[in-house]
Amino acid sequence: MSVAINDPAEQLKERYDGVLKVTGTAKYAAEFSAPFDKKQLVYAFPVQSTVANGTITAIDTSAAERASGVLQILTPFNAPKLVTAGNKIQYLQDSNVYFNGQFIALVIARSLNEAKSAAGLLAVSYKEQPAKLDLMGRLDQGRAPKSNRPPAVEPAEKPMPHGDVLIDQTYITPVQNHNPMEPHGTIAWWDGGKLTVYDATQGISGVKSGLAKIFSIDPEAVHVMCPYVGGGFGTKGSMWSQTVLAAMAAQAVKRPVKLILERTQMFGPVGARPTTINHIQLGATKDGKLVAVRHHAVCNTSMMEDFQESSMGPSGLLYACDNIQTSGKLVEMNWGMGTWQRAPGEAPGTAVTELAMDELAHALKMDPLELRLLNYTEIDPERKKPFSSKHLRECYTQAAERFGWSKRNAMPGQMREGDKLIGYGMATATYPANRGAASAVVRVMANGHAFVGSGTQDLGTGMYTIMAQTAAAELGMDPKLVEAKLGDTTLPPAGGSGGSTSTASVLPAVAQATQDVRTKMIAMAIGDTGSPLHGVAEADVDAKGGRLFVKNDAAKGETFASLLTRNGGNAVEAQASTKPTLDRAAYTPQSFGAVFAEVAVDEHTHMVQVRRVVGTYDIGILVNNTTGLNQLMGGVVWGVGFALHEATVHDPVYGRVVNENLGEYHVPVNPDIGTIDVSVLNIPDYNLNPLGVRGIGEIGITGAMAAIGNAIFNATGKRVREYPMTPDKIMTAESRA
Repeated sequence: MSVAINDPAEQLKERYDGVLKVTGTAKYAAEFSAPFDKKQLVYAFPVQSTVANGTITAIDTSAAERASGVLQILTPFNAPKLVTAGNKIQYLQDSNVYFNGQFIALVIARSLNEAKSAAGLLAVSYKEQPAKLDLMGRLDQGRAPKSNRPPAVEPAEKPMPHGDVLIDQTYITPVQNHNPMEPHGTIAWWDGGKLTVYDATQGISGVKSGLAKIFSIDPEAVHVMCPYVGGGFGTKGSMWSQTVLAAMAAQAVKRPVKLILERTQMFGPVGARPTTINHIQLGATKDGKLVAVRHHAVCNTSMMEDFQESSMGPSGLLYACDNIQTSGKLVEMNWGMGTWQRAPGEAPGTAVTELAMDELAHALKMDPLELRLLNYTEIDPERKKPFSSKHLRECYTQAAERFGWSKRNAMPGQMREGDKLIGYGMATATYPANRGAASAVVRVMANGHAFVGSGTQDLGTGMYTIMAQTAAAELGMDPKLVEAKLGDTTLPPAGGSGGSTSTASVLPAVAQATQDVRTKMIAMAIGDTGSPLHGVAEADVDAKGGRLFVKNDAAKGETFASLLTRNGGNAVEAQASTKPTLDRAAYTPQSFGAVFAEVAVDEHTHMVQVRRVVGTYDIGILVNNTTGLNQLMGGVVWGVGFALHEATVHDPVYGRVVNENLGEYHVPVNPDIGTIDVSVLNIPDYNLNPLGVRGIGEIGITGAMAAIGNAIFNATGKRVREYPMTPDKIMTAESRA
């Protein structure tokens, strides 16, 4: 590699796609019209169930069929049969209803308004059944996940050696919805037996293979495009029903169909983070050494498919202890399906585990940071193997110093500014370091510009930017001269953008393809009698500034453009595929961080203001400061929302989400966010991949919630164990000072 991919001098200071986005010219899935005529485009609108459990006995469509602009209405009684392989996601394949809000019919009309108006005219008859809607009253009905191995022995079945001090508490996180700015949307059309879709997705390859299977066509007959994603956070990681329904509708009416979900339709039909009820026991000696850790978690799952929010994961990973037990169970509910949401498992897991650690520190009269350092581990305590790279100790030290942790008053309720109670809290952040197979193509053109492409996705995280930057670094050229393309299944395939995998997966493929192009150009120059580099040894040639030159004589060389022009003017191209090389039997790949928070709690109203958050993260090499630090800051904002605002509320009688809008589903806004100070260690993890990079899309949220919760306790002496930590919960919490 000629230049480090994260060399500040070589980084793109502005986002590759920044101008396109701020000028409104970047097109999202629902905004395309070409190559079809806009006049041919029609609209589909899904109809939702109004009961939580039962079967549809009849749907009277007569009034809707007579409505203006209606072309066709699809129901479970006339929809074409698909190959779903037991998948119960709502494709109108049967008349069963599993939750209130499930898609049960689809109206296709000339305009969106006409489709929506006609949808209100359908008369649906149900045979309703009693619904499972009381989660807390059914915890004793929890079962093991059907697709996973049986859970570990529950703590109650094995004595808990609690040492000198025991923390034994239950912590709760609520159902949460993703709410990306861009709702789910699809445009689909057929050309003979070929299907093309623009889809708002985190995985174009998964949509391609899924549609091919469901419609029983060759995968090569499916073309999926998604150049920009207006946020996903996990909800666009799966192919949900609107994608299939759009393709089904397009096939039925033989015209391009656009299907865009409304905000209210995203509460239930496209997944949510399940609630978690966590019974945590921590036993420690009087000097703070952990002697036992127990974490038993229960979460809701749907009646359609299992999904487990594994909040017990961090309890078995973060701290040294020879006696760890974690287990999890599911309770079936007539709610929408669970799915991945930013840092699944680790977000709620650190939110509760790190509250328990703070409780233990308070009981021991020990500094919370000191407790964590005392129980620091260099190996994965459950799997008994080292981490691929770990520098969490340095994170603690750097973040604590920047935050001013030494100024903290350990006695709760002692720091005050007028009627504001001030509190300091801290927590550990963590998320797995993942890598998958990926491919990329790179070419250098005779005009001196380059192209890099991969069938990955940019969720707004900066993949365009770092693809262009990586190719430019390997070629030694200005990254502004590199065109990047992604979000198209005609490009070399890559995996879905979830689990913080994209950077660690795609960039090694980009780097390898670029190195191969560079090698080809050097060989071309060496073999070209007209080149100043003719006959020079390959090892003596370098690239910089769009030129090839002799390392010890920079004046002896030529530009890419002159070399390629003289040799026929054709582009030099290479495609590379890379795959994970880490031996997971030998290492646990994991990222870490330390998060510190300061809050001010109004003494009278108990309103919480997060004044500042300081975080330092061990995430391998940070490829681009602009996009990378932005991701970490965005994660912290999510942490504020998780800690203080977000909760999806189901009606206890009818099962419908009652706050299915952004007016009542509260997320943080500008006045809710104080100063955010994030930094990274920039220590490479070469065990994970040759570039030493890891993904960072999710670790930013982890730890932030507990740091805020612990700061609230330090400010007030009130220990709140249920998120979000709203004023009423703080007001009524028992003082533990």
